[in-house]
Amino acid sequence: MTVPSAFVHASRDFERFLLDARDELGLGTTHQSYAAVLAVLVTFRARLTPAEGVTFANALPPLLGAMFLQGWDTAQPPKPFADRAALTREAIGHRHDHTLLPETGIADVARALCRHVDPQAFERALAKLPPGAREFWAV
Repeated sequence: MTVPSAFVHASRDFERFLLDARDELGLGTTHQSYAAVLAVLVTFRARLTPAEGVTFANALPPLLGAMFLQGWDTAQPPKPFADRAALTREAIGHRHDHTLLPETGIADVARALCRHVDPQAFERALAKLPPGAREFWAV
């Protein structure tokens, strides 16, 4: 069996995503965009069960899926989805000293993310997640 191209090109694809996210977020470096994307992913992840999180991670490119799952305390119960303003405040508060997430950060990351996923697989995954998941990634 050959290695799937998604894995062969994972580092290149991840770097392209971080560059795209950097530009959407109006940040200066991919280090800054990594921190901002992580804040958005962690905020979303906090609303999912572990099984739902795996469903979502499987719809992402490999390194984004790993980033989404890394460090997850799966013993924590899922939080309810809230309005975009509350979710944004939570994301901005994630590692506040290291996150340069703007007020438009969730939508900015969503726009970048949507350009780097398979749209059908992403839509199928969102359909299996709780109400609020689709709205979180809406642009």
